Amino acid sequence: MATVALDPRLDSKTSQFISGKHRMLIDGKFVAAASGKTLPVYNPSTGEVMADVPEAEAGDVDRAVRAARRAFDEGPWSQFAANRITASQRGRLLNKLADLMETHLEELAELESMDNGKPLSVARVADVPLAIDLFRYMAGWATKITGNTFPISFPGDFLSYTLREPIGVVGQIIPWNFPLLMAAWKLGPALAAGNTVVLKLAEQTPLSGLRLAELIQEAGFPEGVVNILTGYGEGAGAPLASHDLVDKVAFTGSTEVGKLIVKAATGNLKKVTLELGGKSPAIVFPDADLDKAIAGTASAIFFNHGQCCCAGSRLMVHERVYDQVVEGVSKIADSIRVGSGLDPETQMGPLVSEEQYNRVTGYIDSGLQEGAKATAGGRQKADKGYFVHPTVLTRTTPEMKVVREEIFGPVVCAQPFSDADIDRIAREANDSIYGLAASVWTQNISIANKMARRIRSGTVWINCHNVFDAALPFGGYKQSGWGREMGAEVLNNYTEVKAVTTAL
Repeated sequence: MATVALDPRLDSKTSQFISGKHRMLIDGKFVAAASGKTLPVYNPSTGEVMADVPEAEAGDVDRAVRAARRAFDEGPWSQFAANRITASQRGRLLNKLADLMETHLEELAELESMDNGKPLSVARVADVPLAIDLFRYMAGWATKITGNTFPISFPGDFLSYTLREPIGVVGQIIPWNFPLLMAAWKLGPALAAGNTVVLKLAEQTPLSGLRLAELIQEAGFPEGVVNILTGYGEGAGAPLASHDLVDKVAFTGSTEVGKLIVKAATGNLKKVTLELGGKSPAIVFPDADLDKAIAGTASAIFFNHGQCCCAGSRLMVHERVYDQVVEGVSKIADSIRVGSGLDPETQMGPLVSEEQYNRVTGYIDSGLQEGAKATAGGRQKADKGYFVHPTVLTRTTPEMKVVREEIFGPVVCAQPFSDADIDRIAREANDSIYGLAASVWTQNISIANKMARRIRSGTVWINCHNVFDAALPFGGYKQSGWGREMGAEVLNNYTEVKAVTTAL
């Protein structure tokens, strides 16, 4: 139960949900953890507990996985069931879920703001609509997952074709930076392809996912097809990743935890996809439209409080325009209004947790101690809540921790470059263990596309940053992950290919 009064600006339905008794979805039923344990959910704006949710452990994970296994092997979701749900019906269920989410858009946006701290204005126009769009996009794919026929050259007369089939039981673990959207990114393609799912929500931000579980039930998904758990990584995430009845695990989060997921998956050699960390460069050439480049690179790092895996956290600017760009980005940083996500004037909310607050401010301190200069922001202690002001660090060098490591907060490291050789610029941009995203700012379309070819990352934006669409694949090179989210490409994560040959 909530231990403090909730913000009076919340809609009564949202307040009622937050203050209610929360349960996990396992095998079509809302249940408590077998142990009876709960974990607290904190309001990032105040640091106070606002709800309690079940703390799933290995036994709860096993219940959920076995339910998903039965649903895949024996229930109407099975491709072999006499009364099986067809691909068209799967698509209609996903569309119905999207319709229900649209009906409850404002409630979901408020839950996202309370859970994560992000401005309600952003959740209302970005997080929730993008999640709805993802489910609708994947609903269309449910009837279009096909194989091919092949004119093989083996002597004789044969008919050869491929089938693209669901993998089976999928364990999914999502992060806290975009809770509802990440749930959609994971659930949409897995369900469209015909898999069953056990989804573990981030312990910091479980509320929108639990409300989504209620809408999934209302939409009419069969028992066991979608199971949604709350719990800590060690207690619930680890046993899900290692469970022998799970055929595939999909994880979004830090690179460090991603490596643990890989180790956990070796028991039965389950398939693994990973969307991990980043240290993305935003590269500004001297001929760029500076007004757009300044606004765009500021948004690249400060959107969602910098809590984006693809945040433009390395600002690389040609020395001819370096001072102008840094001054412009610093002015934007200083002008950003930081406050409660429910305040309509807020442009940046708090970080998600005390742990994240300590991590980000620790990096700021580290950078300053190593010789960096803050031209905006810096460490500022809030009276309550996990607020960090947008920070611009200059005088940074490639050896500094703030330049090498992912901070995952509103902190950008600005560095000038003088080279005109795009190969050298690309080598500097690629000097990272990560390869998730990058942006290039120039009016020279030839340079832009040459840079796009040379940068080793899964996404390159030209004269923009943080542009996402359900049709666009997203994922990383190097230690930024395996596989892709969204687009037609994501369906490869959730299907197996079977070759069938018949002698005629």
